[in-house]
Amino acid sequence: MATEFLMPKLGLTMEEGTITEWLVADGDEVRSGAALLVIETDKTETEVESSGSGRISIEAEAGATFACGERIGWILADGEDAPSGTPSTTSAPPPAAAAAPEAAAPPAPTPAAPATVAATAATLPGGRIIASPMAKRLASERGIDLSTVAGTGPGGRITSEDLEGVSAAAPAGTSSPVSVAAPGTHVPATAAARQLADLLGVDVAHVSIEPTDGRITRETVAQYVRSMLDDRTGSAPVTAPEPAAPRAAGETTASPSLPAALQPPTSVTPMRGMRGTIAKRMHESLQSMAQLTLQMDADLDAVVADRDARKAAGSAPGYTDYVIAAAARALQAHPYVNSQITDDGLALLPDVHVGMAVALDDGLIVPVIQNTLGRDLTDLGTETSRLAEAARSGSLALTDLEGGTFSVSTLGMFGVDGFTPVINPPNTAILGVGRLRDDLALDAEGNVTTIKRMTLSLTWDHRAFDGAPAAEFCRTICTLLADPAALDAAGGAS
Repeated sequence: MATEFLMPKLGLTMEEGTITEWLVADGDEVRSGAALLVIETDKTETEVESSGSGRISIEAEAGATFACGERIGWILADGEDAPSGTPSTTSAPPPAAAAAPEAAAPPAPTPAAPATVAATAATLPGGRIIASPMAKRLASERGIDLSTVAGTGPGGRITSEDLEGVSAAAPAGTSSPVSVAAPGTHVPATAAARQLADLLGVDVAHVSIEPTDGRITRETVAQYVRSMLDDRTGSAPVTAPEPAAPRAAGETTASPSLPAALQPPTSVTPMRGMRGTIAKRMHESLQSMAQLTLQMDADLDAVVADRDARKAAGSAPGYTDYVIAAAARALQAHPYVNSQITDDGLALLPDVHVGMAVALDDGLIVPVIQNTLGRDLTDLGTETSRLAEAARSGSLALTDLEGGTFSVSTLGMFGVDGFTPVINPPNTAILGVGRLRDDLALDAEGNVTTIKRMTLSLTWDHRAFDGAPAAEFCRTICTLLADPAALDAAGGAS
């Protein structure tokens, strides 16, 4: 019996995945648990294993992006052929309802119908147009002739991004660059949009597609419901709102309201992938929280002496490891910092899992040290080294990236003392670590001496707690750093 092979949901925050490469060829025999392809999420790349044994029928090209639960192929038994025109399990259009107004319906599509959208080879014989499945699907839904579109993907392949400018020039007679999906066609919508629509009992086929994104988003569903409530008629779908920013997971493109480049640029790097995810999340973080930053100097003479002794004995943790250990114990002493703001209020989280920011060539990633409080310095140093290496080699597992309750970010290696780190939602605080430096100080006898110091920069959400508690938390970290022996003992279970 033919079994759908779907884009998996590999984490709580994953909404969609991009196929990086197939590890098998179309028609290969596969076994359950064998790695079939590599996908890229907004956090990392990971291999996807087969959900069954049989012959793989591939429907999605490398480079295409699909929502979790969308079909990307079939696993077939001997002698079986892939079903034709069968909708994907979770991406099938909702039951047909009243047709959209004529003015909002797209013209008859020039490319192949949605049922034959997916291609199975990067190069197609007979002069057929090379395009990703997502591009073909969007072109079919919008009535775009792919022969008029220049592809920027590998080998000139047309990608969904190449259709952005084309969608803005819809044929005459339409009410907006894109429109409500016609009944019976695939409805392009994010997983979050479908979840909200299901919750509110909305047929997504009646919701307009966001022009910048090319899909129905959570925001367009919410706008549709608000408009229907204002109307009190429910008679016609509304046009898509003008978005301030695109909403595709892991992708950010320039808003139409942004000014053009002041000069002809030497190059343009699209704001998508990891860079787009960082841009989106940092902007949302600053938009949604009341963030403030304080700075405090920590004396590190004791830490330097302890680390020198460990190095002489064989190996030693890094200076940031000492700070992470101290922060974990300070979180236990000040539980209001190990927290998250929810609809019910400020939730104090019992487990301490500290994330550490790792700089990569194309962005920043924050792997999480699970059970940070339960590790001594040796174990902590081993784990941070493993996570940093895995981050740089692209081999982090999704479990290495989830569950962080607090973050530590370091710029000391660049000669930075203090800075303003941005909170990683849904955390309520993040600690910035500056360089280790020599400061002048007076000893007990009044003589000038030098002392090793480091500036700690704490950014916190003022909605969660105030400045005085924030300062107390930071001062506790400084106090703990003065006693490295206490940091070497594993804390309570976390």
